[in-house]
Amino acid sequence: MQRVLVSSALVLMGAVACAPNPPPRWAEGGAPLVIAPARWDRGDGDMVEILANGQVLEGGDAVLLVDRAGRVADEDNDPVAVLLPDGYVAGPDNTLLGRVGVSNAAPPDGAAAWLSILPNGQVVMFDPDGERMGAGVWYGCDGPQRRTCTLVTHILAVQDYVRRGSSGPHFGVGIGVGF
Repeated sequence: MQRVLVSSALVLMGAVACAPNPPPRWAEGGAPLVIAPARWDRGDGDMVEILANGQVLEGGDAVLLVDRAGRVADEDNDPVAVLLPDGYVAGPDNTLLGRVGVSNAAPPDGAAAWLSILPNGQVVMFDPDGERMGAGVWYGCDGPQRRTCTLVTHILAVQDYVRRGSSGPHFGVGIGVGF
């Protein structure tokens, strides 16, 4: 019995040792955000909603949790990113996930914007050559809430970018630009 407990403890310690470190400033948080209900109608894609409690739904399923301190967690409440006060987005193990302003964001490996939310809520994606493509409309992202919507749009784009393992943005099926 004791041998089983020791083995279980070693397996658990090994799993914890391999777990990524949370983003820098995770405990204290980063840039302040306004959290209010908003909806991103992506046309052909699943709708994205931000609820008043910061929960982010994609197609009705919980995918992220955003808080007023600029932290983003996944559906299991594991750290995904922190929006730092200077606009950089830091991920686990201090991975650079790009940069987010009030209404635009740059990818992890670039300085030019790859997406923007216009004053009317329209989401525009940019390919590396600057070509524009519409990617739906955010509703409820006026004023200071716009940065929260920009961060959510950016994090979803980064997750798609990582899933695809691409070398850069390209036009394709989905929210308008594949990454």
